[in-house]
Amino acid sequence: MGNPLEFSNDEHGFKSLDRWILDLQASYKLSEMIVGMEPTGHYWLSLAYWLKDKRIETVFVNPHLVKKNKENRDNTRSKSDKKDALVIADMVKNGYYSPVRFHSKEYEELRVLMANREIVVKRLVSATNQIHRWVDIVFPELRQVYKILTCKGALATLRLFPHPDDLCKLKPDDVIAG
Repeated sequence: MGNPLEFSNDEHGFKSLDRWILDLQASYKLSEMIVGMEPTGHYWLSLAYWLKDKRIETVFVNPHLVKKNKENRDNTRSKSDKKDALVIADMVKNGYYSPVRFHSKEYEELRVLMANREIVVKRLVSATNQIHRWVDIVFPELRQVYKILTCKGALATLRLFPHPDDLCKLKPDDVIAG
């Protein structure tokens, strides 16, 4: 229903989108509008909140279905912003969308915290696996002393005596003092 518009994902870009929408509404004598988008990555968030503040109906289309419809449209896997926009507009026109649901600030903060926790847990598991691998290769005897290689005593021992040769040079009293 008009020429495509590229705009930046900031206030300036959103204002140009607003002018574009108003021009289209005036040209075609339309009173209602709906904006459809793919919720990929984080790029949609700022625009969706801006549209919400303007009380403009905003909907999502499933990215997987966009890809399938795009391939069906011209029987190629080629990708372009213009082609994506046409497919999304067609899906919205035909009712293949979901409304955007906004969550409370607390819910969003909890999601961020959970995502950060997941990253920290993955790093912890990776570090623990590295310790186990290193001990199995270089210092397998340490497992005879410590059942859990990540306990404070085992980690302190590894910090002070990272290689079996370091321990062989010491007397038992020196090890205990360490």
